Amino acid sequence: MPAARTTGIAVSALSDENDCKQVRRAGDAAANVPPYDQGGNIVLNGLMMDRPLLISSIITYAAEVHGTAELVSADAQGHVTRSTYAEILPRISRLAHALRTLGIRPGDRIATLAFNNQRHFELYYAISGIGAVCHTINPRLFPEQLAYIVKHASDRVLFFDGVTAGIVRQMRAQWPADLRYVAMEDEPSTSAIGDIPGLLCYEALLADHPPAMSWPELDEKTASGLCYTSGTTGEPKGALYSHRSTLLHAFGLAMSASKLHGQGKRLLPIVPLFHVNAWGTPYSAPLTGTSMIMPGPRLDGASLFDLMDREGVTGSLGVPTVWRGLLTEIEKRGRKPKDLTLAIIGGSACPRSMIEALENVGVEVNHAWGMTEMSPVGTCGQLSPEQAALPAEEKFALQETQGHRMYGVELKLVGDRGERLPHDGRAVGELLIRGPTIASGYFENPEASAKLLDSDGWLRTGDMARIYPSGFMQIVDRTKDLIKSGGEWISSVDLENIATAFPGVAIAAVIGIPDAKWDERPLLVVQPVSGATPSKESLLAFMATKIAKWQVPDDVVFMDSVPLTATGKISKLHLREVIARLRA
Repeated sequence: MPAARTTGIAVSALSDENDCKQVRRAGDAAANVPPYDQGGNIVLNGLMMDRPLLISSIITYAAEVHGTAELVSADAQGHVTRSTYAEILPRISRLAHALRTLGIRPGDRIATLAFNNQRHFELYYAISGIGAVCHTINPRLFPEQLAYIVKHASDRVLFFDGVTAGIVRQMRAQWPADLRYVAMEDEPSTSAIGDIPGLLCYEALLADHPPAMSWPELDEKTASGLCYTSGTTGEPKGALYSHRSTLLHAFGLAMSASKLHGQGKRLLPIVPLFHVNAWGTPYSAPLTGTSMIMPGPRLDGASLFDLMDREGVTGSLGVPTVWRGLLTEIEKRGRKPKDLTLAIIGGSACPRSMIEALENVGVEVNHAWGMTEMSPVGTCGQLSPEQAALPAEEKFALQETQGHRMYGVELKLVGDRGERLPHDGRAVGELLIRGPTIASGYFENPEASAKLLDSDGWLRTGDMARIYPSGFMQIVDRTKDLIKSGGEWISSVDLENIATAFPGVAIAAVIGIPDAKWDERPLLVVQPVSGATPSKESLLAFMATKIAKWQVPDDVVFMDSVPLTATGKISKLHLREVIARLRA
C-alpha cells in the first residue's frame, strides 16, 4: 500500500491502535484531513444529519402519529380514567415547565414512588425531557434500602401516589430534610401522610403552565433514568440509563416482541413502572401506537382478569408469581380474558406447566430474560411461524428457553477459566453480555463498577446458561444457586419447574444444604395452593419419574408463604436464612 501522509506523519504501516489514535489526532488537527482506521485506510464518514436520539421525541411522535391510541389508568379503588397520547402530551409539557419552576436542572435526580398509572407515565417523559433523571423507587424495598437509595441518589424532589403515602410518612425522618414532596393526587389527604411542610399537589403544580414545550436538544448520551437493583447482595446499586440506550432498547423490544406491539394492540404492563421501566414498555408502546392499560396497585388475579376483559387487553407482561394468580382465576372462571392472546413472562424461569396451561386456553407464551443493568430486556422468546407450527413437545421445549437475543445484545458463555464455550446447546457456562443498552458501571459506585465487567468489557450476569445453534438461550441457574452434589451439578431451576407441575404446588424453591457425604444436597421448599395438601412422598415420587434418582431432593419443607424479593422473585437469600434457623 502506498504511504499515506497527514501533517507530516507517514503512515506506511500502523502497528497498533495507539499508532492509529496518533494519526487520527493529527488528522483531526489539520483542516479537512480525514481520520484513518487501524489498517491505515481513510475512513469515509457518511453525509447524514447528526440528530440525537431523545426520549421527548417518542411522545411527540406518538401524539402526532398515534394520537388516538389510549392510555387507560385504574386507581386503587378500580376506577378508570382514559386519555390519548395526543391529550397526554400537553400535560407532560405543563409538568416539564413546572419542574423547571421548581429549580430542577439537567442532571438532577427526581424520585418517583408510585404504581402504574397515567401520572407516573407523564413523569417519565417530563423529567427526562428536560435533561433531569427519572429515579424510580421500588416501594416494596426494605426501609433501610429506601433510606439508602434516596440519599445515595441525592434526589431533589419525590413524587408519590396515594398508595405509597404511608411509606412517605414512615420514611420522611430518614430522608434528607431538604427533599421536596409532590402528592400525585387531585387533593392529597394529610391524614394519610401527616403534615409535610411545602407539600405540593400534582394537579395544582401543572395548572398555571403552558401546554406546549420546546424540548431541549440534549446530547443523546445524557442520563435519563436511574433504577437500583434490589440489593440481594450488599447495598442496592444504581443503573443509570441514557436517552440513547432507552431509545435503542425501545426499538429492539418493539422488534423482538412485535406481537405485543402495534396499532390496535392493547398492552397491560403488570411489571411495574417503579422497577426497570416496566421492561421498557412505556417507551415501546407509544412508539408503535400501542394502547397501554395501567392496572394501578390491584394485581390480584380477579382484578387483573376483570380489567383485561373489560379493556380488551391483547398482551401483557409479568413475573411467574403474578401469572400464577391470573391463571388460577382463568381456571376458576373457565375462560381467559376475551381478547388476551399473548403473555410475556420473565423475572424468573417460567415452569413448563404454566406455559402449557396458558397455551391450552389460547394464550401464547413468550419467555423473556433480562437484568436491571440491561435496560432491562436481553432476550425474548417470540417464535417464528415455522417454530409455532412445530409438534407440541418441540414447541414447548423452545418456549422453556429464554428466547433469542434482542437486537444490539451480544451473548457469550465462558468456562471456569474464562475460556469461551461453544453455542452448541450442550456446553453450560457463565453468561456474559455486551451492547449499547447494557450498563458499563454503576452510579456513584466505583467499587461495584470495577467488578461488573470482565477484561474484555463484557458484563458478568451471574447466570449459568446454554446457547443453542439456533440462537435460543436457556438459563440453567444462578451461579450461586447451583447445587454441587458428589462432584455433579444440579440445577435448582430444573427441580423447581418439575415440582411446580405437581398438583397442589403453587410455588417451589430449591436450595442446597450441607451434607457430610455429598457436600450438598437439594432441599425442596413448597408453598401449596390454598386449600391443597400435597404429600412429600407423592411429590418426590413424581419427581423421580422426571429426573435421575441422585437429583431428587432429599426432603420437602412446606411453608405457608415462600419469601419473595421486592420484584416478585423467590428470595433464596432469605429462604436459606429461614431453613438454617429451622435446621438449627
